[in-house]
Amino acid sequence: MRNLGLRIGAVAALLSLSAGPLLAADLDGKWARGDGNAKVEIAPCGAQICATNTWIKPGSGSEKAGDKLVMTIDRTADGSYSGTAFDPQRNMTFKITVVVAEKKMTTKGCVAGGILCRAVNWSRID
Repeated sequence: MRNLGLRIGAVAALLSLSAGPLLAADLDGKWARGDGNAKVEIAPCGAQICATNTWIKPGSGSEKAGDKLVMTIDRTADGSYSGTAFDPQRNMTFKITVVVAEKKMTTKGCVAGGILCRAVNWSRID
């Protein structure tokens, strides 16, 4: 169970969600994770949006620069995004929600039917 929790943490660390080209304006760009241990760049990659680690604080577990999260999400009625994210490094797909408000973003990833979830806060890097 602890290993699954660590994986959720690593996946949540990447969470920079995807929405597809039409939603990219809200998500595209560089983001710093709230704990200061990671930076990602969100950009289109094919028909999806990818969040790619650009920097990982040394000693931050199994994450590394270049790791990618591929997302397929849609805007919901309340203006947030919801869908799935695929982590090719761990061969995991999970449910994800993303809320973007100006220069802040919150991502929440869930596995095990929504029983195990983790939220991560991000700040846009200018």
